[in-house]
Amino acid sequence: MQVRFPGFFCPHLARTGSPIAHLDRKQLLDLNHTLRWEWLEPNGLGGWAASTVAGAHTRRYHGLLVAAVQPPVDRRVLLSRLDETLHLEDGPVELSCSLFPNAVHPQGHDLLTEFSTEPVSTCRYQIGDVVLERLIATVHGHNTTLMRYHLVAAPTPARLELRPLFAGRDYHQLMRRNDDIQRTAHFDQGLLSYQSYENQPTVYLRLPGGHFEADPHWYYNYQYPREEERGLDFEEDLFSPGLLTAVLHPGEHLTIVTSIDAEDVRDGVQPDALFEQELQRRQQQQTACPELLQSDDVGRRLVQAASHFLVQRGDSRSTILAGYPWFTDWGRDTMIALPGTCLVTRRFGEARRVLLAFAEASSGGMIPNRFPDAGDVPDYNTVDATLWFFHALRRYVDVSGDEEFAREHWPLLKQILDAHRRGLRFGIGVDTDGLLCAGQDGTQLTWMDAKVGDWVVTPRIGKPVEIQALWINALHTAAHFARRFHDSATAESCASDAHRATTSFNRRFWNPKRRCLYDIVDGPDGDDDSIRPNQIFALSLPVTIVDTDRAQQILAAVERELLTPRGLRSLSPADPGYRGIYQGPPVERDGAYHQGTVWGWLMGPYISALVRFGGADATGRARQLIDGFGAQLDEAGLDSLSEIFDGDAPHAPKGCFAQAWSVAEVLRALWEDVLEQDRPEWSNALCP
Repeated sequence: MQVRFPGFFCPHLARTGSPIAHLDRKQLLDLNHTLRWEWLEPNGLGGWAASTVAGAHTRRYHGLLVAAVQPPVDRRVLLSRLDETLHLEDGPVELSCSLFPNAVHPQGHDLLTEFSTEPVSTCRYQIGDVVLERLIATVHGHNTTLMRYHLVAAPTPARLELRPLFAGRDYHQLMRRNDDIQRTAHFDQGLLSYQSYENQPTVYLRLPGGHFEADPHWYYNYQYPREEERGLDFEEDLFSPGLLTAVLHPGEHLTIVTSIDAEDVRDGVQPDALFEQELQRRQQQQTACPELLQSDDVGRRLVQAASHFLVQRGDSRSTILAGYPWFTDWGRDTMIALPGTCLVTRRFGEARRVLLAFAEASSGGMIPNRFPDAGDVPDYNTVDATLWFFHALRRYVDVSGDEEFAREHWPLLKQILDAHRRGLRFGIGVDTDGLLCAGQDGTQLTWMDAKVGDWVVTPRIGKPVEIQALWINALHTAAHFARRFHDSATAESCASDAHRATTSFNRRFWNPKRRCLYDIVDGPDGDDDSIRPNQIFALSLPVTIVDTDRAQQILAAVERELLTPRGLRSLSPADPGYRGIYQGPPVERDGAYHQGTVWGWLMGPYISALVRFGGADATGRARQLIDGFGAQLDEAGLDSLSEIFDGDAPHAPKGCFAQAWSVAEVLRALWEDVLEQDRPEWSNALCP
């Protein structure tokens, strides 16, 4: 059977206001849809369990136990899946689903009658008068996955047969048959121990009252069509050391634990207790949600989604993963996502630990752009991450009241500003007009950072428009803190620098022909008049750097050329370089990444600008846009928002199926701009 993927989501799920993703039998009949819907159970360390609603893996990143060995990085797909067979009086029934060349086998998806993400990822199967539920959850703070099988209804007991299939690999790679695999597993009193390779952690699987039969085999040619779509290798072999069996009794359940942490499976640890503790933790997390968001259907789901990205970094710090399933923590993404992820949700302790992690990793006046997968030395190739750090820190202090944290880091803030004035790596530095230059051949320093080999798709060398908005806001933030900390000399110099930069900005960036802002000035080819979304930050940040008349003209241009229901296009469709569909192998995809592709996170700054400059009905329009994301929560990654969307209608979701700044910025805009909570104090840099 050839699996085809439709270009857009199933219309049955487009229902704003649903508290969770819940699919019924009618919605589950089409395999092409159930392969598109993906569920995610993150563990708070950077690992997860994830797959499709159908149960078939469609990505290399899907797995039942994907562990972050050095949280939040060094991620390994260890236990790929459990193939499940239920032995009834009438014979065996296979519940699993996998994709092979021109075949789907088994076809357990045909037995699905319901799927829900509440309280955890839950499938319900029906075979005649037999009803079985399978619940999957990860344990927060542990590389541990729990599976609960509940025989809801059956005339007699049933035997559950499970075949564990191991990958034992880095999460970016794929495994093929080889002779280095460990063929034997150890089983004693319900505990299976298996280490697939010498360089991989031992996986433990506790099956209470279970039995194990050694039956080592390779299983070949699993197909991952989402990888094929991305122009990557998409075929994998998995290994199983044998079969596990246990008896299920009608009305009862069986909870299985799989982990790389021996403490979670040792004698005396009750799997049911672990499961109930995790359910209780999630319930407490939901009730800690601000009351205004508890009563808001989209807001409540966004709060739940935001919690998935907040993870542990090392032993005492926190960070925000940019997106599932392949991003680590990026400085830019983390700082942009921090207000929505931590401040709206009142996770002030985690916000502090996130800021500490990046402050401690600062180098030469810059915070990291990215922490690599292997946990090596961070990359610092960014001009905006450090400026977003100023913004996130100011918002943290304003909302939490923790001014002492800013006082402790005041020397670092001054060092960063001085380093920018003197000049940094990658050509970053303040020009004589007070504006911030950045870039050199072969580098990509802004958020439009696609690069293929030596090809920088959107280099943006010169003075990018959003960098000036961030720089001027950072100077205003520094002046604010300087006054609070009685550092009058710094307050005066920062205010003077901000005034000079603002004056230069308004003289240089206004494009009277297009009645909006240039994207770059003083570039290698002069001034770039491409209509891109970066100009929105001149309106959306707390300190606006244009007057009201120009702000309204900029807003109109953005709405006319870039606005979609899923965010802002990265380039106007009228531009010759516009690419409306994001698809194909890496070179083709990266060529479209910032050339028309819609970015969901940009809806946040657009809404902030809209509410500020959009007139009397702006808040109502903003509310409608946010409610429209209720459907996207059921569109690709269930209960989350995708990274990007096609520029062309119907704006199909692409990229990561769960992206931190997409979720965080829509949530922040709802909280600050629509519900008018914790709204930053607005000001205009043109006013004395």
